Amino acid sequence: MPQAAIRTFEYARDSGGGGAADLFELLMDALCKEDHPRAAEEYMNRRRAAEPGWSPAVRVYNILLHGWLRRRRLRRAQTLWDQLRHQGDPTVVSYGTMIEGLCRLRRVDQAISLLEEMRPAGIPPNEITCNPIVDALAEAGRFREALAAVERFPFYGISPNISTYNSLVKGFCKNGDLVGASRILKTMIGRGVLPTPTTYNYFFRFFAGSGKVEEAMNLYSKIIQSGYSPDRLTYQLLIKMLCEGKRLALAGQVIGEMKARGIDSDLATSSMLVHLLCRTRQFDEACEEFERMIGKGIVPQYLTYRMLVKELRRLGRTDMAAKLSGLMSSAPHSTKLPNTYREDREQAAEMKKTILRKAQAMSDALKASDDKRGQADLVGASENAVEAAKSLISDIKRRVFTL
Repeated sequence: MPQAAIRTFEYARDSGGGGAADLFELLMDALCKEDHPRAAEEYMNRRRAAEPGWSPAVRVYNILLHGWLRRRRLRRAQTLWDQLRHQGDPTVVSYGTMIEGLCRLRRVDQAISLLEEMRPAGIPPNEITCNPIVDALAEAGRFREALAAVERFPFYGISPNISTYNSLVKGFCKNGDLVGASRILKTMIGRGVLPTPTTYNYFFRFFAGSGKVEEAMNLYSKIIQSGYSPDRLTYQLLIKMLCEGKRLALAGQVIGEMKARGIDSDLATSSMLVHLLCRTRQFDEACEEFERMIGKGIVPQYLTYRMLVKELRRLGRTDMAAKLSGLMSSAPHSTKLPNTYREDREQAAEMKKTILRKAQAMSDALKASDDKRGQADLVGASENAVEAAKSLISDIKRRVFTL
């Protein structure tokens, strides 16, 4: 309700209440955070036209810049940036906002150019302006430039912090370069910057994505022995990897260690635990975990519920299945199943085979037409092929929506 918010501001301003400037900034900030930067900028322009001599503060420009960049509207942000440069002096926050937005839009070279303008403008760069550039370069796999950017930190009078090193570790791990990531880890520890669970989670993400169970468990053991405490995401990554790798006994052990460290299960870990217990035929324990989820206010996924109830009914435990159904009906939930459900995968595979067969038949028909009839007949065959393709697409859409 952006217009109602604007009217509320005008009422407060016209009532003579103090702090109108702060309230205006609050209005601009709220509009942009709620994804209404257009309404915010239009109202600012209307106010500027209605009140000669009034000009928005630099903070208002910063808020609008952030709002447009969040919506990935670089052209609108650039227009505001030009106005800010013309009407007032940008601050370090202004530069930081633009640099971070450019980096998120993968315009890191433009961000570097802005950074190089800061010192001549008398605005010393800081971590807020430098770290996004390191992160964007590492994300793009431009590691030599990223490391060179870090080496320039002392030139700006700042030191790399945990965010700087985490960006480098993330980039190397995403690129599959564990040697480079380990080198960064040693460098940061040598410079007195201690890793956080986030730092190690980038390694665990790589291990989980590539199925390197032994390497992941070795790292897990090392960080435990070194006194580090894994966070919830660490355990989620490990448990998911172990379940997918059918290392169920080890997954159960890790779940036990997670609970022993005082980390309660959330939806993701509890769901994995229920599936794990069902795979190991421990249905009583699976039902207890399911009931525990409901008791905590965590609504199980419909896929988890359906799988557990199906197994209970298959075993003749209809009373327990009815109990779980009652618990599930007491909480609002979706009844949609993900496309990864086994029956859907089988239907999708069969659909793919059908599509390939039809496509091959169409291709063969066109080739035969070209050989036997000549150009005129080929045009007709092509038209028939187009009609067949349209029919095939309609059939695919119908079947997909049915799924």
